[in-house]
Amino acid sequence: MHPNALLELCGELIAAVNKLDAPADATVSAFFRQHKNLGQRERASLAETVYALLRERLKFQNLAQSGSGPLNRRLAMLAWRGSDTFLRGALSPAEQQWLAQVQAISPASLPPKLRHNMPDWLAEPLLARLGEEEFWQLAASLNEGAPLDLRVNTLKLKREEAQAQLAQAGIEAIPTPYSPLGLRVDGKPALNKLALFTSGAIEVQDEGSQLLALLLAPKRGEMVVDFCAGAGGKTLALGAAMRNTGRLYAFDVSGHRLDALKPRLARSGLSNVYPAQIAHERDERVKRLAGKIDRVLVDAPCSGLGTLRRNPDLKWRQSPQAVVELQAKQRAILASAARLVKPGGRLVYATCSLLDAENEVIAAEFAAAHPDFKPVAADEALAKSQVERAGELVENGALRLWPHRHAMDGFFAVAWERAA
Repeated sequence: MHPNALLELCGELIAAVNKLDAPADATVSAFFRQHKNLGQRERASLAETVYALLRERLKFQNLAQSGSGPLNRRLAMLAWRGSDTFLRGALSPAEQQWLAQVQAISPASLPPKLRHNMPDWLAEPLLARLGEEEFWQLAASLNEGAPLDLRVNTLKLKREEAQAQLAQAGIEAIPTPYSPLGLRVDGKPALNKLALFTSGAIEVQDEGSQLLALLLAPKRGEMVVDFCAGAGGKTLALGAAMRNTGRLYAFDVSGHRLDALKPRLARSGLSNVYPAQIAHERDERVKRLAGKIDRVLVDAPCSGLGTLRRNPDLKWRQSPQAVVELQAKQRAILASAARLVKPGGRLVYATCSLLDAENEVIAAEFAAAHPDFKPVAADEALAKSQVERAGELVENGALRLWPHRHAMDGFFAVAWERAA
């Protein structure tokens, strides 16, 4: 495609994504379905440009106020992540001159808001919690892309074997720093046609998500519930940890999300997983299991702000009011899930949020209202699951993961044991 035509298309995609009326990945996918003539490299250039724009949206919108011509074209020029030579081929001499002038502006000269690129309601609590120096480290990490993490299905093969087979396919992978199940890959290699993937020997799963399953630490033959299973990434990890024994219920209110679990479940080789759609957290299926479950994972609906490296649109699509509404859901779901846990059983509450409001606040409220649930030290529990340097991952007894500290998505998880 001619460079100018591709830049025009990029402007159209930016206009669609900037409406912020749907998840960015869904908007990008729909756009590509409408433009099937785009090649793989062209799609990659457009997608990476859009995500770069979303990460530093405030900065690019401010810089784009100068210059002339359509705003979305200027935004595409500023955020462009394809070939520089290709971009120059699309620009007029005046546009090239303007772009060079804007790119010469030192980031250090910009106001703080244009450097961290977060809404005030998000930046302020993070700055208060982390302090000036670490806040800026977090901000920088959130404006970068995330690596691709894989979980090795140890029912099928060992991590070293998976690493070797990836190398044979020309994909370099290194062990994840903490999870004993993970491999980390740079870039975005096509995995879905690899025999390793189609056989269920590997699954795409962020290292932080793997650690949640390791914190729950289900054992052979137990009764386990993944209360908010979604598409089942953690469900599959739990089933493998149980060595395909016992009974693992995958509950979710969304049948659509559970449908996405089915092909993954078929690949995994697991036969101990029982997906079930529930109407709400007080569903009769839940009530029938009250007091019978050994381990319950509540990966609660949350703002998702720990995944901003992957989903930068969330910081613009979420709001303080949305967080308040999520807190109400989190309280209700956690309280209902807790009823499932039998005496001596373990309960884990987790989110992929960076905010205390969805994490420590909810956990403290639950602990105060449920004195029969005693805290489990996350570092000790993780160490028993062969997690290396588990102490680096824990704050005040809870798992607390930060992108800038641990090079993984932001996660929070706290574990309790019900008094016998």
